[in-house]
Amino acid sequence: MKFEYVFPDIGEGIHEGVLFEWLVEEGDLIKEGQSVAEVETDKVTTEIPSARTGKVLELKFKKGDTIHVGDVFIVIDTEGGSSAGSDSTSKSDSKSEESKQGDRDLKDQMKEENLADSKEPKKDDLDEKEEVLEEETAGVVGEVIASSREIPPSTEGQETKTKTSEKKKVLATPVARHMAKDMGVDITSIEGSGPNGRVMKEDIKKASESQEKAKPEKSTPAKQIGAPEITRDISEEKVERIPLTKIRQTIATKMAESRFTIPHTTAMDEIDVTALDAFRKKYKEVLKEEGVSLTFLPFIIKAVIIALKQYPEFNSELDEENQELILKHFYNIGVATDTDRGLMVPVVKDADRMSIVELAQAIEDVTGRAKENEVKLEELRGSTFSVTNYGSIGGHFGIPIINYPEAGILGLGRIVKKPVVEGDEIVIRKVLPLSLSYDHRTIDGASGARFLNTLKDLLTNPEMLMLKS
Repeated sequence: MKFEYVFPDIGEGIHEGVLFEWLVEEGDLIKEGQSVAEVETDKVTTEIPSARTGKVLELKFKKGDTIHVGDVFIVIDTEGGSSAGSDSTSKSDSKSEESKQGDRDLKDQMKEENLADSKEPKKDDLDEKEEVLEEETAGVVGEVIASSREIPPSTEGQETKTKTSEKKKVLATPVARHMAKDMGVDITSIEGSGPNGRVMKEDIKKASESQEKAKPEKSTPAKQIGAPEITRDISEEKVERIPLTKIRQTIATKMAESRFTIPHTTAMDEIDVTALDAFRKKYKEVLKEEGVSLTFLPFIIKAVIIALKQYPEFNSELDEENQELILKHFYNIGVATDTDRGLMVPVVKDADRMSIVELAQAIEDVTGRAKENEVKLEELRGSTFSVTNYGSIGGHFGIPIINYPEAGILGLGRIVKKPVVEGDEIVIRKVLPLSLSYDHRTIDGASGARFLNTLKDLLTNPEMLMLKS
């Protein structure tokens, strides 16, 4: 009997998604809970598990199509009777009873999987991050990802093997699948080295290197003497059109909304963090033994929170319709993070209630999961002020764009040694460049300068920062 499986409501205001990849084909036998499709929303890429056991009769959409919540996107010939007791041949009855029950089952299952994933230790995932530089947890500058896939050589005249209808089930994250796809590697041919045979990034890199070595060397045809050169317009061949991903579309919309809604003003300054660096190094090795990576970022965020309490207009939102300024007396700090899929801003909730050590742990956890595409939707929302660390990539000064509808964002440059005048002497100090962008509709230039002065007082004197925390 037919079961028309509708695209489920996965919560958090998600109304649609783009079909990234089908994980099954028509005619495949599938089990309840087996992933059938990989769908990209405006925040994350997630696998949709089947709500029934049976045979795939029809795939309603093609790769790249937009699917709305409630659309029938796959038809399954189920085994046994209908648990909902309705006529399965009736599309309306299926949606009202069987499909709704499937959505409820799916939500429960996805919650259980999220809980299981959060408890499962991922030693191999941690090993992959060991070589990441200390201050790279919150980089904002994106990367241009170019596909290295080439057209495979002709197999004409070669012995072909009979393909089996069964497909190998691969345990891998969506990020790993996307990486393999971009590198032109068949992920089903890779033996995973992670937990339970999970395919890791290093496995994909090794497979790609082996694939490159196995390719035959290209021969250059001899140039014909006296042959006339043929000239033609090749301008179109130099242009490549790449469809924007759902996340990139969202980033573009949000950036334009912020830039054209909020009149940005940016104040810049440099802060002597020599004493802070010495204080951090004093406890860095001790905390490292406890599994805590003590970077500059938790100190900076702690100083930001103190400044936000002194100048609450920076932790606010403008209600244009009612002409009111909404002051927020809670402190959820967004940390702009560079990922393979684009810029993401995971949020450290109630950061004012955390110690420096707790902040360090929370930042490393949420940004690390954002890079692995394992962050939850609710962890990407609700920020009241944001911080972006482009200095981890190598930038000095920048003009960060406010995360609308927030009122401000702090940009961090790379800490460098510089000659500084102290009294009548020139000394070498460690200097941190800061860029503060804020909403000029509600915040004046004098307030921006005062905000930076507060940060300077606290970060120059770490003992005072600890006393006021």
